[in-house]
Amino acid sequence: MEELVREKTTGDKIRNYLIVSFSLLLFIFAIDLLTVTLGRLNNDVAKDIIQATRNPFISLFVGLLVTALIQSSSTVTASIVAIVASGNMTLQQAVPMVLGANIGTTLTSTLVSFTFITKKKEFKRALSSGISHDMFNILNVIILFPLELSFNFLSKTAAKLATYFVSDEEVSGTFEYNRIFTRGATEWIVENINIPFLSTILAIFLVFFSIKIMTTSVYKTFVLDAFQDISKVIFKNTGMSFLYGIFFTAAVQSSTVTTCLVVPLVANRRVSLAKSFPFIIGANIGTTITAIIASMYKTEAAIALAIAHVLFNSIGALIFLPFPEVRQIPIKLAEFMGKTSVRNRFFGFAYILLTFFIIPFLLIYFGTD
Repeated sequence: MEELVREKTTGDKIRNYLIVSFSLLLFIFAIDLLTVTLGRLNNDVAKDIIQATRNPFISLFVGLLVTALIQSSSTVTASIVAIVASGNMTLQQAVPMVLGANIGTTLTSTLVSFTFITKKKEFKRALSSGISHDMFNILNVIILFPLELSFNFLSKTAAKLATYFVSDEEVSGTFEYNRIFTRGATEWIVENINIPFLSTILAIFLVFFSIKIMTTSVYKTFVLDAFQDISKVIFKNTGMSFLYGIFFTAAVQSSTVTTCLVVPLVANRRVSLAKSFPFIIGANIGTTITAIIASMYKTEAAIALAIAHVLFNSIGALIFLPFPEVRQIPIKLAEFMGKTSVRNRFFGFAYILLTFFIIPFLLIYFGTD
């Protein structure tokens, strides 16, 4: 009996490893397809969207709203990298959108906390945990977005660093797609469909689908078992919690998955909000792995955008992680929101609707009018 169980477990692991490999190949193919199709897409709708992102505030809230709607910052950032790689969007236009996506992805962990709404004490702790992710990203944007607006701080720094990852020909030459091993299949599909808009929709679907498969399979293979011994190892100290946040999120390519694991733990007092917060900061850095993979074999601008994503989250970690007093700011704000929402349940729902949907939609609508 034990041998059968062991064989089944080994078989499941091998299957999961194969699924992970397949989803990674599919993701690289999907990004390549999206890059090529976006380079050929030249209609009025695409032009209007690109034109709208010239306003950095609209770009920020487009990233926020789209990510909140599809619940995957990995899909959004990977798609933005592909758009930049296709030459249809500049690095300066794309950076605010990635910052917005960082805020939009925090919605899920906040929604997960509402599963505890019938239990007053658990709900307060759960919502505080969910909103702590929001607060960290919102405060990070408040600090770094003005620097990007005024000095192009993130985009210029990232562009400078990107020059170390590309050849001189790519830097000085005109835009040209870099050929990768999937290009033959990509070009065959594009030529046979021969409708750039349909090819783009197919590519976006494949990006989302591949990330979804990768997230699920990696979570089952690498994360689920490791999370069993929670309080003893993962949240032992600030540094350990931070590193585990990076590792688990990079593995599953989804900060949503890993931060949602933390919410029930805080709600049930298996770990305190203060101890879980460094894990959330680490998760923010871990999620940048998707943009890094998406930028492989692409243009200097695409690599620069991936670096800008890493810089944004890394600088946020450097601001909040080393200093306990500074780290308490988002934690205290999250605890205040949790307490207020317990006293008035409408407040929590209003916060979600206003922050993630109504305010971004209104600003985008009136900003493009």
